[in-house]
Amino acid sequence: MKALVLNGPNDFSVKEVDKPVITEDEMLIKVESAALCGTDIRILEGKKTKGVRYPSTIGHEICGSITETGGNVDGFAVGDRVAIANVIPCGACASCLNGRENACLNRKAIGYEFDGGFAEYTRIPDICIQAGNVVKLPETVSSTEGALIEPLACCIRGMVNAGTKFNDTVLVVGAGPIGLMHLQLSQIAGASKVIVSEPNEYRRTKAMELGADRVVNPLEEDLASIVAQETGKQGVDVIMLAIGVPAIINDLLKLCKRGGALCLFAGFSGKGEATIEANLIHYEEINVCGSTAYKRSDYLAAAEMVKTGKIDLNAIASHHFPLDEFQAAYECSRSGEGLKVVIQP
Repeated sequence: MKALVLNGPNDFSVKEVDKPVITEDEMLIKVESAALCGTDIRILEGKKTKGVRYPSTIGHEICGSITETGGNVDGFAVGDRVAIANVIPCGACASCLNGRENACLNRKAIGYEFDGGFAEYTRIPDICIQAGNVVKLPETVSSTEGALIEPLACCIRGMVNAGTKFNDTVLVVGAGPIGLMHLQLSQIAGASKVIVSEPNEYRRTKAMELGADRVVNPLEEDLASIVAQETGKQGVDVIMLAIGVPAIINDLLKLCKRGGALCLFAGFSGKGEATIEANLIHYEEINVCGSTAYKRSDYLAAAEMVKTGKIDLNAIASHHFPLDEFQAAYECSRSGEGLKVVIQP
């Protein structure tokens, strides 16, 4: 079969490799769609190395159809269309036992410890199946939507951590695929107003199409003045930082309502260091939270939203490439010219 092989930072190509052989406790899926995310770009460029193997095949936003099942696998059959929750918690560490399986100390993941979805076929290991991380999909769900359940689950975790609630005013910083998911989730959660800050014209237009109440170009407009105008100088209840730019964190703290929340959702390169005015957090009682991965309950909630048509993920996928054109897909994704880039082997 063909697969993307990552040999090291900036050293990757599509090659012929052996098709995976499964055990009696595993399954093999033919990949229909595997989406690129910002983390994949950082892995390919060597900016993220934790848990990354060389050589390996990455790709963790996966949808496909089952082509083989081991004799001990129950509940699944050849031909089933499935989406894969790639993060597999151990269930026994301190984080898991304290209800934070998304931050499991011993978690394993497809696309990291196990080869991922940028291939024609992907082996689904037994621990993934046993953990309930394989979700069946109806034919009404596109393969693109199936692949994007994974990042949607991550966004749900961020929304829960930030505590977004009915009648909140929300500021989404960055209208990439993740920001556009946060926009839609904020609306679903009952936000009274969603403001989106994004310098890219194409992405601002997409945010308007998806229902943003106000879209701001921060390079040409004063975001702080617009937030004051839109909130009666009270500030916003929740800010979702969906771009990995730590330098703006302090400015965003100033846009929070007293008792508001700032979610540092995006990952940051390197140490992601930022200088902040701690008194802003102290006196304004601002909740600053992080968000990593997702719980299986988040993934199942995301899958149900997709199955029932409660959210539009097809609108977020701007480009589709065959596996042979992975280099072009990579360049398209890192350039920011589109939105979500999807590989369809």
